[in-house]
Amino acid sequence: MSIEVNQISKSYGAQKALDQVSFSIKKGEIVGFLGPNGAGKSTLMKILTTYISADNGVAKVNGFDVTNEEKSVQMSVGYLPEHNPLYLDLYVREYLEFNANIYKVAKSRIEEVIELTGLTSESHKKIGQLSKGFRQRVGLANALLHNPDVLILDEPTTGLDPNQIVEIRNVIKNVGKDKTVFLSTHIMQEVEAICNRVIIIDKGKIVTDKKLENLMAPEKEQVIEVEFDLSVSEALIANIPNIISYKNTHNLFWELTFSSDEDRRTAVFDFAQANGLKTLQLNQKNKDLETVFRELTTKK
Repeated sequence: MSIEVNQISKSYGAQKALDQVSFSIKKGEIVGFLGPNGAGKSTLMKILTTYISADNGVAKVNGFDVTNEEKSVQMSVGYLPEHNPLYLDLYVREYLEFNANIYKVAKSRIEEVIELTGLTSESHKKIGQLSKGFRQRVGLANALLHNPDVLILDEPTTGLDPNQIVEIRNVIKNVGKDKTVFLSTHIMQEVEAICNRVIIIDKGKIVTDKKLENLMAPEKEQVIEVEFDLSVSEALIANIPNIISYKNTHNLFWELTFSSDEDRRTAVFDFAQANGLKTLQLNQKNKDLETVFRELTTKK
């Protein structure tokens, strides 16, 4: 396993940031780590990168214990924290050379990561002269310098404009082809575009851990949006075969969820006819990641 987390807990005074968190990530996976602000995402990432220690539990990166084998973990991980720390007065190559000396990697690696992260055109400039998007690229280049097996990226596209987000997303996707990537973000489209698995944390506990396609389209679950021409009671809606939940979203619109392999729009149309109703709109839809996220993190 590239990352193993077993019963990790961490508290800040009376506040429990992580509560017996456990999961594992195989080599080559790109995993999105989602949760509301204060859910414990950054705390766990700091534990995995040895910046802070857990109160209880065991965590390993590439088989190295984060508590007892810190140096080995640090050499295995490329870390881009949420607030990307850079020396703004240094030139891009100067900054990367400084870190290459710390990691004791060949100078030729600097040119490799500059090209890999699309920094070639800006590499002669001081970091302070760069846009936020290119500064993020410098942070990524630095995280990749020692060619780590695992990338841990905490909100890598925070503060970027839509074009910069796409650019950084493509860089991450490219470098993630032969590395394990553990990525936290609040941008759901980013997860849908990059990740093949999603872990959601809320109030310090894991609330789901699934492959993206299984999370977005639960087996045998189907959501249909319908607009009737007249008002309908909940008691009547509840009689539609295979319906498992229903919600009057606004006016005459309903969102109906069914447990079925078959397209249930026919059943909704037949229901309308049988009860003297007309269907003005009738659409099948899958839940998007934002909807799933809200459902899992707004429960009491």
